[in-house]
Amino acid sequence: MDRTDFSVVPLTPERWGDLEDLFGPQGPCYGCWCNHFRMPPQLRKPLLGEGARQLFEERVRKGPPPGVLAYAEGKAVGWLQVGPRAHVPEWNNPRRASTPLPDAPAEDISNWAASCFFVRKGFRGKGVTGALLDGAVGFARESGARLIEAAAMDNRDKRSADGLYVGPESVFLRAGFTEVARQKPGRPLLRLVL
Repeated sequence: MDRTDFSVVPLTPERWGDLEDLFGPQGPCYGCWCNHFRMPPQLRKPLLGEGARQLFEERVRKGPPPGVLAYAEGKAVGWLQVGPRAHVPEWNNPRRASTPLPDAPAEDISNWAASCFFVRKGFRGKGVTGALLDGAVGFARESGARLIEAAAMDNRDKRSADGLYVGPESVFLRAGFTEVARQKPGRPLLRLVL
């Protein structure tokens, strides 16, 4: 399979069941349900599991779509949380690799973040991440984004797969992103101007 074998679409309310199937009953990342960058730890941690699932479902139902799903063989096989930086306030924390630069402030809703990937077991290493990123770029353009940034994992030194939920640097570079800062070792801030 390669990235053209996947269809990628925004996560809308009618696709919620597909996301639940992809994430499984416990949800990804220890029950986070993609709330990690949406709220401070003291509010997020008590919700892990079912509370986080309900909160994210409510977010999806209210809209706008908080990311894109990749499909293959009739089921969702990947997810990328992508949208305005303002929607993921913890991603903008000044102590993170993803801290916004002065020329792309978090308050400007045309400045987007590609913050979290999740790929179904059995489909990892098959181009899903690249397909998700391609679909996210199209979705961002259609939604009026000016740029997309990511704080990818520099995977040249074969870092642990645990941190790759932020995406490997190589996938972003292949998609045309360029490094604009390195605020933490091994975590370049990458940008694609749309």
